[in-house]
Parts: sequence; structure tokens; C-alpha cells
Amino acid sequence: MATLRNLKIKTGTCKRILKELHSYEKEVQLEAAKTAEMKEKGSDPYDLKQQENVLAESRMMIPDCRKRLDASLADLKDIVEELKELDQQGPELQEAVTTISDVEAKFQAAED
Repeated sequence: MATLRNLKIKTGTCKRILKELHSYEKEVQLEAAKTAEMKEKGSDPYDLKQQENVLAESRMMIPDCRKRLDASLADLKDIVEELKELDQQGPELQEAVTTISDVEAKFQAAED
């Protein structure tokens, strides 16, 4: 049974994972720039290797985060549909619909 409490939880989860995804993407950009700068300066090979490992680790988190976001989005969509069938209305439902469109826009931008 879908409840407004579950809706708030699922909406919050989607928002948190979306924020986490943005954070990882920003981290990858920063680490890639730092790695390129180290290569340019001819840094110590050991330090460069460590930096490349940091970059690779950051890159690995993005697919994991997207997978979790996709699962969370599916859960949120199910609850929204259930509540719409029950003819529920309210700001929580509107916020959930907005979150769904934000996540779908993120996925669409990633595909382009």
C-alpha cells in the first residue's frame, strides 16, 4: 500500500542519489584535470600512478550510482502511479513528479 510517508522516503532517496551522482561526476572532472596537470608537469611516476588510481576509482562509482538511481526511480514511479490510482493529491505527489522529471532529464542528458 502506497502512503505519503513512503512517497516522501522514495522521493528523498532519488534526490539524494541524484545529488551523489552529480558529486561523483564533478569529482571525476576535477581528478581528470589534476591527473592531466601532473602528466604535463612530469610528476613522479609513483604519484602519477596513485592519482590515476584515484581517478579510476571515482569513475567506477558513476555506473554504480546510476544503477541505484535507476532502481530508485522505478520504485518512485510505482508509488506515484499507485497514489494517482487512489486519486491522492498534494505537494508530496507534485514534488515526486518533479523529481521523476529531474532524474529522467539527467538520464536523457547522459545519453546525448
